Amino acid sequence: MRLLSIGGTAVGVAVGTLRRWHRQGLLMPSCRTIGGHRRYQHDTVQTLAGTGPAATGKTVCYTRVSSHDQAEQLKTQAARLKKHCTDAGIADIEVITDLGSGLNYRKKGLQRLLVDILRGRVARLVLVTKDRLLRFGTELLFRICEFFHVEVVVLDAVPDVSREQQLPEDLVEILTLFSSRLYGSRSRKNLRALAD
Repeated sequence: MRLLSIGGTAVGVAVGTLRRWHRQGLLMPSCRTIGGHRRYQHDTVQTLAGTGPAATGKTVCYTRVSSHDQAEQLKTQAARLKKHCTDAGIADIEVITDLGSGLNYRKKGLQRLLVDILRGRVARLVLVTKDRLLRFGTELLFRICEFFHVEVVVLDAVPDVSREQQLPEDLVEILTLFSSRLYGSRSRKNLRALAD
């Protein structure tokens, strides 16, 4: 294990940057010398600096739709992502499909994708649009990808919309989710009552 001192700029990181990362809690010392000087792991500094080794592994094409009515769109998304990867000469491709709300973080496909990223099995993540991944929180997942050197490719990158445009869309998504949960549970209760 190679250790660096706070002044060890062997990876091209300024001392001030190392100190800032330490204050922010991003970079914790691996140990301290007898004199109390901090020593950092070389690999950790490289990862934070973005100069670490590129991720090796498969390319994951992730697709999601909200309801069973959109099953055809799911196939269309998957075919488009696979074609993009094939045209780019990418061989090791896995398609993960999910059915569920963009607000649901417990979807099986999303959970599997996250585990594979954390275990270093994913080199590239390909999406049609970023909201196909999650409605809220995509920036967090993209930051995790960045930390693990996973390249993220978004085919239809939509220019940032204003808050005034985004707020109504987000409210509709939230209302749709909660109303489907409410009416879905009522429907199950009614079916049980009729069955009895």
